[in-house]
Amino acid sequence: MSDIVRFGVSIEKKVLKEFDRYIKQKSYPTRSKAIGDLIRDCLVKKEWIEGREVAGAITMVYDHHKRKLLNRLTDVQHKFHNIIVSSQHIYLDRDNCLEIVVVRGRPKEVLRLSDSLKATKGLKHSSLVCETTGEKI
Repeated sequence: MSDIVRFGVSIEKKVLKEFDRYIKQKSYPTRSKAIGDLIRDCLVKKEWIEGREVAGAITMVYDHHKRKLLNRLTDVQHKFHNIIVSSQHIYLDRDNCLEIVVVRGRPKEVLRLSDSLKATKGLKHSSLVCETTGEKI
């Protein structure tokens, strides 16, 4: 187990009350866990800003009956083959599919891929979840 460090935090009562409501809604077991997650989120954003290697997942929902959409999505992904780790195709119903593209690389490249996919005509929805590779944190 990693070394645990205790530290004190001074905060306005009103802010702490609101934070306690938040962590209860999110089912956090302790304030420490919630604060640790917030700190890690901040450090992951820092990695994205600094341009270090990052990981993420791009999700897309689309109607597979849309003419040439699959070909356009595949063409975009082939241009970024060097940062795509894997992809998964899930059939949601008779018409709709969910595709998950797992990526690892420099933030600018990952964002370019995500933006290129999102801009593809016929796509219903797309989003990028940004993570760290865990190298520094």
